[in-house]
Amino acid sequence: MTAGRWRRAGSALLRVVVVWAVSTLTMLALAGALPDFRLQGPDGDSVTRTALTAAWGAGAFGLLTALVWPLVVRALLLVPALVLGLLVFFLNGSLLLIALRLIPDGRGDAAPETAVVVAAVMSAVASATSTALAVRDDTAYRRRLSRLATRRRRRAGQAGGDPACPGMLFLQLDGVGHEVLLRAAKDGLMPTVAHWLDGTHRLTPWRTDWSSQTGASQLGILHGSNHDVPAFRWYEKDRGRIMVSNRPASAVELQRRAIERTGDGGLLTFDGASRGNLFSGGADQVALVLSVSTRRGRANRSRAGYFVYFSDPANAVRTAISFVAEVVRELRQSTRARLRGDTPRVPRGGLYPFIRAFATVVSRDVVVAAVIGDMLAGRTSVYADLVAYDEVAHHSGPHSRDAGRVLQSLDRSLTLISQVAEHAPRGYRIVLLSDHGQSPGETFESAYGLTLKDLVRAGCGLPVSRRAERSRCGAEARDAVGDALRGALHRRLAEGDPLPEAGPDAEPVVLASGNLALISFPDVPGRLSREQIEARHPALLSTLADHPGIGFLLVRSERHGSVVLGAGGVEVPIAELTDDGPLAGFGKGAADAVRRTDTFPHVADIMVNSMYEPETGRVHAFEEQIGSHGGLGGEQSQPFLLYPADLSPPVDDGAELVGAESVHRVLRHWLRECAGPQVPVPPSDGPDSAEGSGPVGPDSPVGPVGPDSPVGPGGSDSVGAS
Repeated sequence: MTAGRWRRAGSALLRVVVVWAVSTLTMLALAGALPDFRLQGPDGDSVTRTALTAAWGAGAFGLLTALVWPLVVRALLLVPALVLGLLVFFLNGSLLLIALRLIPDGRGDAAPETAVVVAAVMSAVASATSTALAVRDDTAYRRRLSRLATRRRRRAGQAGGDPACPGMLFLQLDGVGHEVLLRAAKDGLMPTVAHWLDGTHRLTPWRTDWSSQTGASQLGILHGSNHDVPAFRWYEKDRGRIMVSNRPASAVELQRRAIERTGDGGLLTFDGASRGNLFSGGADQVALVLSVSTRRGRANRSRAGYFVYFSDPANAVRTAISFVAEVVRELRQSTRARLRGDTPRVPRGGLYPFIRAFATVVSRDVVVAAVIGDMLAGRTSVYADLVAYDEVAHHSGPHSRDAGRVLQSLDRSLTLISQVAEHAPRGYRIVLLSDHGQSPGETFESAYGLTLKDLVRAGCGLPVSRRAERSRCGAEARDAVGDALRGALHRRLAEGDPLPEAGPDAEPVVLASGNLALISFPDVPGRLSREQIEARHPALLSTLADHPGIGFLLVRSERHGSVVLGAGGVEVPIAELTDDGPLAGFGKGAADAVRRTDTFPHVADIMVNSMYEPETGRVHAFEEQIGSHGGLGGEQSQPFLLYPADLSPPVDDGAELVGAESVHRVLRHWLRECAGPQVPVPPSDGPDSAEGSGPVGPDSPVGPVGPDSPVGPGGSDSVGAS
């Protein structure tokens, strides 16, 4: 204990010395640059004497700022914000003038207007230097948060939370599969998770729906229904619109549909907070939530969480330095991968280094700070999404060294959150979960020389790109189209019917969602049948089903209802579908997942799932990703649920947890195990009413806390990617 105190004291002393030295150099530079700022006597001084004068002045200014500034700010709390903002500069300049007067022999002097400039620059440099030195000093961060928590409890007249009624904290590690988590804990990448696994927590895998992506999973988890979410992207013929899960307008509509179907506001309706998610979960306290980002108004502006977080210079400098470091890290890692000739590989240039840094640094810092603030405010339930791993794994691979380093960073965030929870006014049970995993593999285009859209166009007899024309698959598709058209023509002529020709609006819409793709024909209302598709494009279905990069298709049949098509003419009616046949190798429950999706009103005319190789776990993404999710096949369908051992088991022994809606019911049950008095929402007669309609409760007025300062007000709305 004594050694630890000496180390902390030494570290603090070192920071003070470094900040003092940097401030001294800054003062010397400003004295040389500004004509009305002097650090020498009338007859001039030696370099050594000038440096000592600067050190004296910098030290006096720093000491005055530390001692006097808090008292001045407290005295001016009632001054309007705009007036106070202007006074800051003049008061800071006044402190500098006082510091210069304290220099022996009157060697320091500055004009009043120059003093304002010098004070502003020195304060900015000192703040940046101090924060840069503390970028990774989570111990100092925790001490500051502990003091803030104590102040909040004193103001509220609290001694701490009721240990008999702990809060629930749900932390989603986006895209981290069950096996990835176990491997990271075993390899020492996530020591906090390993510690939880060894004693305090229990781990269970769960199985996603066919659409293994954040939009479907998080909607089901937070709102109890992901009905009619067939993929990450899909085309709705009745509305003539493409739905994309991470677009604000789509997120608003999906949340509205889920609430309408269940008759329930969501998982977080009682004193809850939603941070960094696609959907609000019914929480009153929301920040960086996509489904509320389109709201307008003074009280709930879009991106308010970011603005409030970065209004504190310490937060801004800490995150900005980490952001730049992450951009440099990505450039270095992508260059090394290219020089090593790593395969598979996707382009990582353009804006991607900045997108990655935003996901791994900015989003993480803002969300973690908001979660910490929620705990210090004593909120009943918090659900937050950390998207860093998912973003990096898409481009570097789910088992790559780059992704492993992100897991290390996330584990440090978990450590910080769990340690801050010790200072919260109530106990907290921390539940760690994921929404899906990721499966590795070369992209479809890289493997076969053409995109799925090219293959579909070729199968429809439409023009394709020159690269696709030169590929072997493109040539085979063109030949198949020619043979199919001739055969169809002969059959039609023999039956006395002309062969229908596709009109100008017949070009299909092809949308990719990882290794799942949806093909729709927008010129025909309703879901086309297999017979209609073959009449319009005789070679399309066979071209797709027989392609080595495609596992199976789902289409509607006029004769058999819906059918699953596989290579070699395999056809299985949906009612007879099992996990064997064309779905062999895709895992337990694949048939049930396909059957459920087939009931959705907006299922596509043709649903396409890529191949899956059980021996290697490989799939082929239909977009530029070497770690993908969205369909069936491998680790993408196997997320996890890590929960405190004192909570009831999510399923009975030997049973499986299947589907995001089931996870919602488990989390809701855990909230009821821990909850205090609640006012239930009236039950709905909807077909998917969640078990135990959600409670509602008062809003908590206390906002989140960030590194070294308050982060934001409760109820702020902002947008976050997932």
